[in-house]
Amino acid sequence: MTPGALRAGDALRVMDGNKAAAWGVLLCRPDLLASYPISPQTPLLEQLYKFRAEGRLDAETVEVEGENSALSAAVGAVATGGRAFTATSSMGLMFMYDAYLYASGQRVPVVMSVATREQCAPQTVSSGQQDIMMVKEGGWIQLIAESCQEILDSILVAYRLAEDPNIQVPVNVCYDGYYLSHLSEPVRVPLPAEADRFLAAVGVAKRPVLAAEAPLTFGAFVLGEMYAEYRYKHCLAMQRALDLVEALDGEFLAAFGREFGGSVEAYRTEDAEVLLVGTGSACGTLKVAIDRMRDAGLRAGLARVRMFRPFPRRRLAELMRGRRAIGVLDRSVCFGWNAGHLFVDVKAAAADLGERVPVVNFIGGLAGSDLRREMLEDAVRTTVARGRGEAGPEVVWLGLE
Repeated sequence: MTPGALRAGDALRVMDGNKAAAWGVLLCRPDLLASYPISPQTPLLEQLYKFRAEGRLDAETVEVEGENSALSAAVGAVATGGRAFTATSSMGLMFMYDAYLYASGQRVPVVMSVATREQCAPQTVSSGQQDIMMVKEGGWIQLIAESCQEILDSILVAYRLAEDPNIQVPVNVCYDGYYLSHLSEPVRVPLPAEADRFLAAVGVAKRPVLAAEAPLTFGAFVLGEMYAEYRYKHCLAMQRALDLVEALDGEFLAAFGREFGGSVEAYRTEDAEVLLVGTGSACGTLKVAIDRMRDAGLRAGLARVRMFRPFPRRRLAELMRGRRAIGVLDRSVCFGWNAGHLFVDVKAAAADLGERVPVVNFIGGLAGSDLRREMLEDAVRTTVARGRGEAGPEVVWLGLE
């Protein structure tokens, strides 16, 4: 997503992904910031504290001893009727996992950004998507941004989704560590009044909260059918979130003069012989590779998954239908399948097509290794070859094989 044409009142600023997230949070006016620093997320917290020191952000802050406490504090604030924000990365996300499950299971609409990073061991602090893939079944909505502009926009959309009275599910706004968290790009920052209007629908929404004058049980112990009902209603809420993210485009366009884009971005798919599927910042390079391959006569398109959870299987199936082959780019590894996490989901969605379509997985970009344009051009060529009947492995490790 690019900043697009500047409108009256917009501010066009050059900023990295962490600052873009901070500006998005500022526009959403949280009541509480609960934080614990971890690379590459730390500059985001520093920027938010700077906003508070300047008097621009009126929020309580809680400096805690670890990530588990950070999310727990945010959950407590939201449970009492406030709006909260926190952020983490990699091993910090693992450390807060019990609170992570509690937030989703109790339907607490907190928003947390994740500057994605590889996990140990072996020891590394480099970019990757393994951390968010490890928690993808934790019951949170997950949005994955391609650009700094989309990080800011996704923060705004996250609160609309999380706090919608028919959803009430926490949201992760995920963006690639270092490649986006520390990359500077032009970003359009909307006026606070525009953000207020966009968020007004959830600003007046009523939800059950902890209050002395109206006691209720929060985090009750349940068994059997009641537990199953919790899960059933959670699944229904996730489906409503998928429907709402598609419906929000008109509102987003009216509020900010640009589209958000829904759950999946379709790039040059109209006449595509093959379809590549990916997430995050690597899709920028993949678009360039697709353009060059089209110049060489290979008709390829891209489906960029913007909402990873709930998974947009129907929208993706629409884009996959009629293609000769599908190529999936992953920056993480699903060890149980010896493939990438996105590949597993795309393969399952392809079963809805009612037709046999070759699906090939490309794994690369782990631990910050570069996904060069030439590598992705090779991925396009390989996908085209599979669509024309050429045999080959189902999983290709870019740069290793």
